[in-house]
Amino acid sequence: MIREQASNHVHELMDTYPDFPSPGILFRDLTPVFADPTAFRAVIDALMHDALTADVVAIAGVEARGFLLAAAGAYSTGVGVVAVRKAGKLPGDVLAQTYDLEYGTAELELHQGRLPAGSRVLLVDDLLATGGTLAAAASLVERAGYVVAGIRVVLELDALGGRDRLTGYDVQSIANC
Repeated sequence: MIREQASNHVHELMDTYPDFPSPGILFRDLTPVFADPTAFRAVIDALMHDALTADVVAIAGVEARGFLLAAAGAYSTGVGVVAVRKAGKLPGDVLAQTYDLEYGTAELELHQGRLPAGSRVLLVDDLLATGGTLAAAASLVERAGYVVAGIRVVLELDALGGRDRLTGYDVQSIANC
């Protein structure tokens, strides 16, 4: 019921932009979902519905829209929040992971030592497309000495097969298209 309500909000409110950020890409914009207080609450509730039963101690959000989800989810469940950042945004010693995007390459970074070793971390992002970003983020979480308790996304683009790159993880999406 919670997931179904959130899915309805996502499909009703998201915007779609063809050829952004490059030709051939169909960009799904979830910011209208986040701007609507009822929809945003439904999305956070759906993403976090099993976080506490999975003994999660922190929610890791992938830059940038994942930060919004992770912060709200961490607040709603009373756990910590961890930022998985784009390259060059974190000071000090960081772990880095390069990965392929559907339209190029990128790099993510994460501080290690912010949580005790073995901490269970729920990884969240707005979108699962080809799976490269979330696979890189999961790798960073594990290399930092934590356990990926699950991966939660608002929207999964089924045709791009991103779930296939996340085999072995508990991946759940609220809405699919």
